[in-house]
Amino acid sequence: MRSRDGNRSLTRTICSVVFLSSFALLDAKEFLISYRYVVKDATLYNEELHISNSMQKCIGKPQKSLILTSYKNNDLKEIVQRNEQKFIDFIHKLGLSVEHKEKTTNYINTSTTILTLKTTCFKVDFNDNLARITPLK
Repeated sequence: MRSRDGNRSLTRTICSVVFLSSFALLDAKEFLISYRYVVKDATLYNEELHISNSMQKCIGKPQKSLILTSYKNNDLKEIVQRNEQKFIDFIHKLGLSVEHKEKTTNYINTSTTILTLKTTCFKVDFNDNLARITPLK
């Protein structure tokens, strides 16, 4: 569409940009992720990472994203497994709950430390080669 002076209409361009950005948000999938890491007497005892599809729409503000190579795959569990260390480092930066117990009996010290990421909703945008994972708070 052109105006009388021959310039394109700005409103058409803006509408197209808004439509495209809305479309990109609709493509995002939501997942619930929780993490638990247990250390007993300075030895890793247990590490659990749970990923499941969200059954309800998540509400929250997007935080800093992590971009992982997806290898043309839309299965978040496989993507995380292939990029495990990078994803675990990202989760540690989100803020974990720390519980530490220490006990000394007959001069023998024992300790247990548990790091927990409570169940958190993540929006995941899949691309041909990348997956952008964004936590919501």
